[in-house]
Amino acid sequence: MAAARRGALSPRLVVVPDDRALARRAAEWIVERTRAAVAARGTCAVALAGGTTPHATYEVLAHSALARAVPWEAVEWYFGDERAVPPEDPESNYRAVVLGLLVGRSDLLDRHLHRMPADAASPETAAREYGRLLPDPLDVVLLGMGEDGHTASLFPGSPALGERAERVAVVTGPKPPPRRMTITPPVIETARDVLVLVSGAGKAETLARALEGPVDASALPVQLALRGTWIVDAAAAGRLARP
Repeated sequence: MAAARRGALSPRLVVVPDDRALARRAAEWIVERTRAAVAARGTCAVALAGGTTPHATYEVLAHSALARAVPWEAVEWYFGDERAVPPEDPESNYRAVVLGLLVGRSDLLDRHLHRMPADAASPETAAREYGRLLPDPLDVVLLGMGEDGHTASLFPGSPALGERAERVAVVTGPKPPPRRMTITPPVIETARDVLVLVSGAGKAETLARALEGPVDASALPVQLALRGTWIVDAAAAGRLARP
């Protein structure tokens, strides 16, 4: 079964020299895909990822010449996951996006940035509501990968990996802050475009397992994105048989 699924999935792998080149190439990819979506449908819905590697990409989009090519007024920005913290907390993915991608663009915050309310008093209700808010399908889903193979806040063995009805779920992560909200597998599987960003030698072994080993998304949730584009730096690609 794993071999059959592997044959049916064909990730597009792009290896770049280092993390700076990764941020630049990823930013170019986002510009290409958002512009294509707007040209085709008049709007573009993007689910953003947290973490240091995506954040570097957001800073390139915000501060380089590429910023002039982003169709800002036609893009709706959502989140793939969020920690149960206030929006101003240093652990907040929302805060990272406000200070990175949308810094200096306060006019877009209320109209185009849709915070995932993981700190809501009733998180299960908030998750259902956010799931209904998410366009189906999303045009672009951005993802990172943890050293354990998790993506968004879908961790190995998480019950949320079996969720098919709800598009957003409340989960408990293995490190603080534990309570989180995350998109579920159907959101990744139905997105028009998926981009996975992986950087650093510490993730090389997991990346090799994800791209070249047996397919088992319960053990390596990032394999939910095998049909997407993977931009990785040379350090992360160091254990691949065919980088």
